[in-house]
Amino acid sequence: QVQLVESGGGLVQPGGSLRLSCAASLSIFGIRAMGWYRQAPGKERELVARITSGGSTNYADSVKGRFTISRDNAKKTVYLQMNSLKPEDTEVYYCNHGGLGSGGYWGQGTQVTVSS
Repeated sequence: QVQLVESGGGLVQPGGSLRLSCAASLSIFGIRAMGWYRQAPGKERELVARITSGGSTNYADSVKGRFTISRDNAKKTVYLQMNSLKPEDTEVYYCNHGGLGSGGYWGQGTQVTVSS
């Protein structure tokens, strides 16, 4: 069975930090790209950060310089370090393995709330 388990979301003040984790029970972890997406009500799901099996990264312009994605293939885990958080970052964040096609998988999502 495929399972992606997300953790690390919660409430943080503006300017604060959070680290999201996504642990995958996948035997193919390490040969597929992993990513974090977020979605606001009424909007399409947005790519936040992506990391390939080779370690190349890609970020949305809105988070460049503030967020860092990384992966640990031995632990089958991908991380999203979020610094200098803004109220605009308040979204549900979803972990993805393998992209948007039929070969991709999604976590259940974790809520990030940035508020005073």
